[in-house]
Amino acid sequence: MAARNAKAQLSTDLKRVFRALDFASKHLNGRRPQKARQNSYFDVYQSLGLAWEFLSLQCQHWDGYKRNRDGKLACRICGTIKGVRERYFLLTANGTRALGKRTKPSSKKTFATKIKAQVVYDRILFHGASVEVDVHNSYKSNRFGAGHAITVAAERSVTLTESGIKCSVDNHVIDVKLEDRSMAKTKKPRYGGFPSELSKKALKQFPVIFRFDDNYKFLGLTIIRPINK
Repeated sequence: MAARNAKAQLSTDLKRVFRALDFASKHLNGRRPQKARQNSYFDVYQSLGLAWEFLSLQCQHWDGYKRNRDGKLACRICGTIKGVRERYFLLTANGTRALGKRTKPSSKKTFATKIKAQVVYDRILFHGASVEVDVHNSYKSNRFGAGHAITVAAERSVTLTESGIKCSVDNHVIDVKLEDRSMAKTKKPRYGGFPSELSKKALKQFPVIFRFDDNYKFLGLTIIRPINK
């Protein structure tokens, strides 16, 4: 019901804007008025264009698309061309804010570079936390030097950075990194290993709590953040 009311109100508002745009356009393209009056109509037309763009951001394209004179698909309600990248995003003041849609790799082809394979790369600072989304198709990479090209698999990766902690999630790995500036200064080597590869004495150095069921199926973990003295 709420969606139906929103659609009806938006459709009404857009029709008003379109009528006003037609009115201003006729005065701009008709007989040449005085320059001051022509400038006023131009300013009105520009302002109405911004209103059209703002209202279009609210449209969910409920009625689908139709082809315009140029053969492009345009929304039946707001007139937005399908597939055109928006310059702005509209976020609600209350409730859950939605920015973009969940995107996955879109091709089985292997591209020559990551730039050509990129589907989405976006980053937002939200209340002090950084969220980065990187979606790409498979591509060739020379990260190990010329003559050692490898194929990087198609991937969707999401990275959250907060207070020096970086958590990355992709299709195969969940990676958590803690910033340690002391190691960066001394350039000490970093190691990695499975818990079973470490001694009990070494394991006591890691403030990690594993969560599992009665069959020891891994359900998650909790990391106790070290206190910086």
